[in-house]
Amino acid sequence: MTQTQAIANKLLALPAGRSVNDFLDYLTVEAGLSPNTIMAYGRDLKSFLKYCSSNKIKDLQQIKPPIIQAYLKFLSQKNSAETSIKRSLTAIRMFIRFARLTGLVQDDFAAILESPKIWQRLPVICNKQQVDTLLTCPSPKEPYYLRDKAMLELLYATGVRASELASLKTTDINFDIGYLRCIGKGRRERIIPVGKTALAVTTEYLRDLRPKLTKPFSDNFLLLSRTGRPMGRIEIWRIIKKYAVRAGMPRNLTVHTLRHCFATHLLAGGADLRSLQEMLGHVDIATTQIYTHVDNERLRKIHKKFHPRP
Repeated sequence: MTQTQAIANKLLALPAGRSVNDFLDYLTVEAGLSPNTIMAYGRDLKSFLKYCSSNKIKDLQQIKPPIIQAYLKFLSQKNSAETSIKRSLTAIRMFIRFARLTGLVQDDFAAILESPKIWQRLPVICNKQQVDTLLTCPSPKEPYYLRDKAMLELLYATGVRASELASLKTTDINFDIGYLRCIGKGRRERIIPVGKTALAVTTEYLRDLRPKLTKPFSDNFLLLSRTGRPMGRIEIWRIIKKYAVRAGMPRNLTVHTLRHCFATHLLAGGADLRSLQEMLGHVDIATTQIYTHVDNERLRKIHKKFHPRP
């Protein structure tokens, strides 16, 4: 049973549970959202429906703007992160819209609900020296050195997300031309160049370690655990965290930090925003533009170069 199915089964016992399960199926089949996004929306709706049940609301027709606004205030009082509250509202809006399209409710009032205003937080990044320290942390004496080294190098070389790295197949990397094929959010495909260093260590891993880990159920996934199963994003997060602690890196360093470093260091080297947007898989370039605020040194150089009065 998948995590999405488990969440769906739990929702069946809640008010409007069957409708929510149909909605999750719709997100999977029609909307093409990633499994992680669908699971997050499922958890958000489960929490919302529990709140509705505790307030004597048993039917979808009884859900009105005041109850949703009260729920958002309830989340705020629980000190939920603003990003989590916004995602919950998005899930509720999408569910109400789905219910309207399928005739389960009369009105689509979700559009009039205001989203909480979110401060734009700058991503945590490390300088190039810190990244170099992290990349050299795996020891050749360790049994999974080549796998972990390839993992770190690929993350920094391509800026892929943990879930994207976990889903990579051995056939997704073209070693002759130097690129990898990645399936990102919304099942969108993108091609990302890969440097020689990452290609070299990945080649070594495929030649010397992966064959020892391979089992009949391994399929052709690139990264395998010690039992031969494909590595999940949580396992990847834990391994990166282990090396971050070993390297004396900031406590809040995650897999996503390497993605931020990839983007910021490319911009610092002169990459243009459109190319970076394509490599990161951002739909909206506004998402990519946040990295221009991180690299202050680059902004100073641009100002000095182009302003008429230096």
